Amino acid sequence: MIDIRPITAADFDQVWPIIRDVVQAQETYAFDPDMDSDTAWKLWVELPRATFVAAEAGQILGTYYIKANAAGPGDHVCNCGYMTAPAARGRGIASRLCAHSLEVARELGFSAMQFNSVVATNTVAVALWQKHGFEIVGTLPKAYRHARYGLVDCYVMFRSLVD
Repeated sequence: MIDIRPITAADFDQVWPIIRDVVQAQETYAFDPDMDSDTAWKLWVELPRATFVAAEAGQILGTYYIKANAAGPGDHVCNCGYMTAPAARGRGIASRLCAHSLEVARELGFSAMQFNSVVATNTVAVALWQKHGFEIVGTLPKAYRHARYGLVDCYVMFRSLVD
């Protein structure tokens, strides 16, 4: 059974390789590919409002963070980042994490969720976020230096959390 729960310090031993590999691939996240574990901990766990993991039988399958997208008058909109372990891809982990994050966002009082920079070539993620009710509200031309494709577009995706 897959359990989505708050991250613990002990979980980071399994989360760090996921983050490291995703960031070093330079296909989806605009983080420094030379990032070290301490920097990753700060960005993924310390700075966000909350961070969660999806775990099954002691194995971390994926993780996400949630934070305000902006300060002050923009703090009612949240932002999340998601990563899935390579061995767990194709099992619906990211979808479950997204659904969980939408619930948590409402519980934390956010009224909308925004993804600031979804790499356009990440078609699996784009389709998944659209399945969860997100719309592409803007395109950032050639905003990402993809390791394989060079300069590619990024999307700003948005979803209201109130009816």
